[in-house]
Amino acid sequence: MPPTPFYSRLFGTGTRRGITSMVLGMAAFVTNDSLIKLASTTVPTGQLISTRNVLTAALLLLLLLATGQAAQLRRCMDRAVITRSAIDVVATILYLIALFHMPIGNVTAINMSTPLLLTAVVAIFLHIPVGWRRWTAVVFGFVGVTLIVQPRAEGFNAYALVALASTIFIVARDLSTRRIDKTVSSLAVALANAIFVLVGALALSAFEGWVAVGWREMLLLGGASLFLIVGYLLIVDAFRHGDIATISPFRYTGLIWALGAGYLVWGDIPNTLAFAGIVIVVGSGLYVLHRERIKARDEALRSEPVE
Repeated sequence: MPPTPFYSRLFGTGTRRGITSMVLGMAAFVTNDSLIKLASTTVPTGQLISTRNVLTAALLLLLLLATGQAAQLRRCMDRAVITRSAIDVVATILYLIALFHMPIGNVTAINMSTPLLLTAVVAIFLHIPVGWRRWTAVVFGFVGVTLIVQPRAEGFNAYALVALASTIFIVARDLSTRRIDKTVSSLAVALANAIFVLVGALALSAFEGWVAVGWREMLLLGGASLFLIVGYLLIVDAFRHGDIATISPFRYTGLIWALGAGYLVWGDIPNTLAFAGIVIVVGSGLYVLHRERIKARDEALRSEPVE
């Protein structure tokens, strides 16, 4: 967690702090993705994820101990935590494989369709009512995803389908998170997740083999681990210091960071169709969040006692 007194003086409190933490958190996640993508040019996928997650797990363990949460270590073995971590193994590996083989802006844009897919899943499988406006936004959002993936375009990258598959598992992970007891520390959940992904990556590396790495790769992976944890802590801080409905749309700033990183580091510029798809996905996602906010407000008003 960012140091409260200094951080609060610098960025304020309440919703203002929440928005700032969300924007900076997304920047940290994109920096993590960029560093690990750079390392992927010389290191096999399994070895790369394994090395990063050893460092990540070690840092998270130190944070747990330093914050006096050693007792939370046993909660890493809660059934709900294990289920979430197992799902995230698949989601993480698929996402990183896609990231290593396609522009960072495109894979991030596909990942940003998560709220749209989540809306469809809860409506179809959990039978939670979804109005026609949100269904329309979902349909338009998936049209946008199709424009990004471009399944029949000349520049089609098959790894875009891998990115889409990772998004499906991210939705399953997010749904499983609801089953975790609120007394389980966020750091404990993150540590369990890092360990499970490490085990999955080690299994993958058994088929790929390992290579010798130099200081460049170790610095890139060390930096990726650090930014991954910083991003995670900032996102937690964001939702603890402001209205969720107000803060959530700022998650889409991650796409701006990703497009900027893609251009500055790799010279990637989305083609016209992909750019149009990105605009549609973001617009649809923001509209879904807007309708969720209206729904929550209406439900709150209906639940108020009548005098």
